[in-house]
Amino acid sequence: MGVKKINGGVEDFINRFVRARGGDSTGTDASIPADARHTKATGGIISDYTDPGPGKIYRVHIFTSSGTFTVTQIGNGVDFDDGGPSDVEYLVVAGGGSGGITNGGWASGGAGAGGFRTNVPGVQNAAGSPLTGAAFPVGVSPYPVIVGGGGAGVSTPPGQPGNKGGDSVFSTITSTGGGGGIRSHPSPAAATSGGSGGGGYNNHPGQPGNNPPTSPPQGNAGANSPNDDTGSGGGGAGAAGSGGTGPAGGAGGLGVPIAIETNTAKFYSVGGGGASQYGASPADPHGVGGRGGNDGTQTSGTLNTGGGGGACRNGNGPSGAGGSGIVVVRYQISPSSQP
Repeated sequence: MGVKKINGGVEDFINRFVRARGGDSTGTDASIPADARHTKATGGIISDYTDPGPGKIYRVHIFTSSGTFTVTQIGNGVDFDDGGPSDVEYLVVAGGGSGGITNGGWASGGAGAGGFRTNVPGVQNAAGSPLTGAAFPVGVSPYPVIVGGGGAGVSTPPGQPGNKGGDSVFSTITSTGGGGGIRSHPSPAAATSGGSGGGGYNNHPGQPGNNPPTSPPQGNAGANSPNDDTGSGGGGAGAAGSGGTGPAGGAGGLGVPIAIETNTAKFYSVGGGGASQYGASPADPHGVGGRGGNDGTQTSGTLNTGGGGGACRNGNGPSGAGGSGIVVVRYQISPSSQP
């Protein structure tokens, strides 16, 4: 029995097969289902939004606790630009450290913010230096996600600085927890380093940030103050902490705004404020970093922002805890408002 003739001939059959597989060099792609043109994945809290600038539609996976980002499909790149749908953009923020505390003594330092790493284009620190990392292509595979907790606030005794925050991880990208602020009395206990460093006071310095080093840097140093009356702010992802000059404690270092959870920018990784004998540190206008204070007025970093905790004076603790971290992953699912 002979081979049945195909309507239109063999050549037409091959052309239609190629078009169905997305390989038509003439640009014909109508036969490709819309949901087969982009990456698909599971994990975290999933939502879609439109970037109001270029009009691109993104799918975002938000992790406020540890889990797995599992890629189940890679799109074929039809109608996509900017590296194609096999690349994802991420934000990895570690937990902030907790502020230092003093028991009736002079002052104590605010905590460092959790490390901040991203590859979203256009993100900068307060000085205008770019913070955007390299492109991150993915394959059909699971990618582990760890969300670091904020450092727990400390009370007196014992004589210890604030606690360091927990690291956050997305695959090969690790952001380091923020350092704890200095404790000044009854005996100084040095601030600690981390994604951003904890703040110091008097001759006891704040600690470095971006430890271990990443490029671009994940954070900045905590500050030192010129006297023993005022504690300094912990470092933030956008800038170093400020030294306390009295009467208030030093402000925490600036954070970084980024639009990735939604199409509206939000601040992350602000340092915690220092505590003074004379008054509270300036409040963070973005509500991310904790405020240093006296007799129970200290506050904690905000959850899922990596904010550093505020320092405490007079032992009415605990000091401000660090805000927990967050991991966000997004990818483009459409070049416009069309499906």
